[in-house]
Amino acid sequence: MENSGQSLSNHTRNHPPFHFFLLPVVFLHLVWSGIKLYRSPSFDTVEGLLLALGLVVMAVLTRVNPLKAQDRLIRLEERVRYQKVLPAALAEKASAQLTEGQIVALRFASDGELAGLVQQVLDGKLVKGGDIKKAIQQWRGDYFRV
Repeated sequence: MENSGQSLSNHTRNHPPFHFFLLPVVFLHLVWSGIKLYRSPSFDTVEGLLLALGLVVMAVLTRVNPLKAQDRLIRLEERVRYQKVLPAALAEKASAQLTEGQIVALRFASDGELAGLVQQVLDGKLVKGGDIKKAIQQWRGDYFRV
């Protein structure tokens, strides 16, 4: 999977049932519940708005929580990869000093360019995930992202 069809420009993932159905439906329901409360304030319309807010929070959490769990797994996988691919001193520094966002961005780097990119991140030349991803020359696709 080293030379994959995935790249910086196409590595993000939209999940159509979530992004194009669930989110619009719950946000429209929230707006509609707010309009109903404004037009006719009552216990029932307040309850409807609270339920709509709860649905929005639940919808967002159904996306955010799996991504956070996956980021934890990526951190673990990448630390194991550092032990295999990087010199011991660099692997130790990387495991101790890189932020979660940096580790998640570096997962797209090929084994051959990982050491150089990790060193640039540790030296402060690359800080943000987007900058790290832009610096990657040989993209290593991640096809299992939630």
